[in-house]
Amino acid sequence: MNNIKSISDIGTSDLLKQKSKIEGNGGEAFVKHLKSALNEVNKLQEKKEVAVADIATGQVKDLHQAAMAINKAALSMKLMLEIRNKALNAYKEIGRTQL
Repeated sequence: MNNIKSISDIGTSDLLKQKSKIEGNGGEAFVKHLKSALNEVNKLQEKKEVAVADIATGQVKDLHQAAMAINKAALSMKLMLEIRNKALNAYKEIGRTQL
């Protein structure tokens, strides 16, 4: 989850800097970061599937590492779903705004 920072690590000044970067190139940077984050979540999900398969077949070498991969994938998916929900709520709110 290199591309996903902890929420507490991001300050207002960081958000404003990122906003100016996004506005400067028409949102292409936002799309690039979003795709990168989705790819990272996908990679973690693939590692989780391998770990679950290894546990099921008894081929797991380190149970702790397998459990860590499963939990990391679950947390990253929950975070991505929350981001999606917030984006959808914002989109719906914009749609309800009267001009």
